Amino acid sequence: VRPFAAEQLARGDAAALRALGGLLTAYDAAFLAPYRPWIDAAVASDVAWRSRELAAGGVRALLETFRPMARWSPPVLEVTYPVERDLHLAGRGLLLVPSYFCWRKPITLFDGALLPVLVYPVEKPVQPPAAASGASLARLLGPTRAALLYEVALRGCATTSELALAVGCSLPNTCQQLAILREAGLAACRREGRCVLHHPTPLGCRLLETAGDGPAEGPLPMPRPATVSP
Repeated sequence: VRPFAAEQLARGDAAALRALGGLLTAYDAAFLAPYRPWIDAAVASDVAWRSRELAAGGVRALLETFRPMARWSPPVLEVTYPVERDLHLAGRGLLLVPSYFCWRKPITLFDGALLPVLVYPVEKPVQPPAAASGASLARLLGPTRAALLYEVALRGCATTSELALAVGCSLPNTCQQLAILREAGLAACRREGRCVLHHPTPLGCRLLETAGDGPAEGPLPMPRPATVSP
């Protein structure tokens, strides 16, 4: 965008807006799109984890997952923030929004007429997994089981529904393929409340690493938006 284009954008000039849109689209295609599956998986994992904590232990359990960047001292949520600031919810609740690009500390978005928002960083490895075709693993296990094993390792822990959505497979077929992975000793599961959580075994992780398809820095910790009313 040329230096003088800011004024044109402020005026709502159609040509300037189209030019900006084109630049943003090109930037997204070049720098974000190649990593979008990794970004989406990190955010989905965060939402799933915190949602399960909320369902199992209520608001207190959910807010405890934000340590050390936030501390729940009823009735106050103390957040690590660059400046001193008091934000009174006044019974309106708080929208928690996970962000892959939020770094280290949460930020607040506040408009007196709208629901207060806390944007927080999702937990993520230092770098995304190296690009790999997964062809060798797919030939060994079959494409669906290979994809499921990779997703289980990437997320660290996930429900059957989350995995079915991630690989684009029906729920019954996902259950069947996961059972085969368990029988082979590549994955395991445990029941947590009403959910069955799947996780990789050491053998499954070693197989992925040998094939070059494993997450670069190990599986993501289980993590996701939730509305709470402290």
